[in-house]
Amino acid sequence: MQKLIYLVAGARPNFMKIAPLVRAMAQKSQHFNCRIIHTGQHYDRAMSDVFFEELGIPQPDHHLECGAGSHAEQTAKIMIAFEKICQHERPDCVVVVGDVNSTLACSIVAKKLHLPLVHVEAGLRSGDRAMPEEINRLVTDSISDWFFCTEPAAVENLLNEGKVMERIFHVGQVMVDNLLYQCDLLNSADKTDFESNVIKKSLKRYGIVTLHRPSNVDDKNVLTGIVNALKNISERLPLVFPVHPRTRKNMEQFGLDLGDKVITTRPLSYMDFLNLWKDATMVLTDSGGLQEETTALGIPCLTLRSNTERPITSDEGTNTLVGSDPERIIEEAEKILSGRGKTGRRPNLWDGRASQRIRDALVKCLNETP
Repeated sequence: MQKLIYLVAGARPNFMKIAPLVRAMAQKSQHFNCRIIHTGQHYDRAMSDVFFEELGIPQPDHHLECGAGSHAEQTAKIMIAFEKICQHERPDCVVVVGDVNSTLACSIVAKKLHLPLVHVEAGLRSGDRAMPEEINRLVTDSISDWFFCTEPAAVENLLNEGKVMERIFHVGQVMVDNLLYQCDLLNSADKTDFESNVIKKSLKRYGIVTLHRPSNVDDKNVLTGIVNALKNISERLPLVFPVHPRTRKNMEQFGLDLGDKVITTRPLSYMDFLNLWKDATMVLTDSGGLQEETTALGIPCLTLRSNTERPITSDEGTNTLVGSDPERIIEEAEKILSGRGKTGRRPNLWDGRASQRIRDALVKCLNETP
């Protein structure tokens, strides 16, 4: 008998995580009837809708159109809109991914309506409660029914918080499933209109920068230090920087100049950006997803944060935490450029089959639920 599943996505990383789940569940359509719920948390087409086209999954069954606002305003709007569709058509299960406001909002609604709740990427912890994502992770895991984990540390975190092993599944990372799938597609894709193609033809070697976290871009002194470090590194390695709207606004407000060896672009579509960073000499980022993706492809990554909720990327992978100190950023970049950078390996179960493991576990979990 088919189970009605709501797959919730709202921000850019969510789309890459639900795509392999949609594909995996479609392979066993006798068990699943999936609905894609797009909360609209990211409302810029370059940051959201285009991903449905590129990732080869259907357009959303429901678009909640809950865009801008403070954390509280956004969360509230999503809760109100999501509750209405759950009451109209009660799903057998709600699946949330990651740690954005959409994850938190839809989790709370699901449990208030007594709906089974699944968290994909459960158990990740940075230990930094100043990060809104950490609060979202903690609250979501406190009320979820089943937990699908990317790494052993996440399993340990959940056990330490009192969750039972029978409801915890170490499955690997769906983001890596999607990455490997998209890399295969990229080999045969028409890249004629890719902005990245023009950049790659003009540069033999380059690094990639992404920067968007408030702790890095909202403080003038912190952002100034990072910009100065990037200018320094770019003297030895040209850097390509697709600039997040928030970051661009603050750089203009603070009067910061990256110099002529840091090439700035608009935010790129997923495939265009993948075509760019997969061949980079190094990546400098404060993103969560790129820490994992660079580890999966073996690319040195410097994470401009003092902590990470994805420790396996630095324990086993190619990731190094450097914080926002300019001297440390430059020092670690020099190591990579001189051939002394970290080498790592792809973690266990990051094999492109996490979504199938989740799907098969859900068949059993939902059939055992009264």
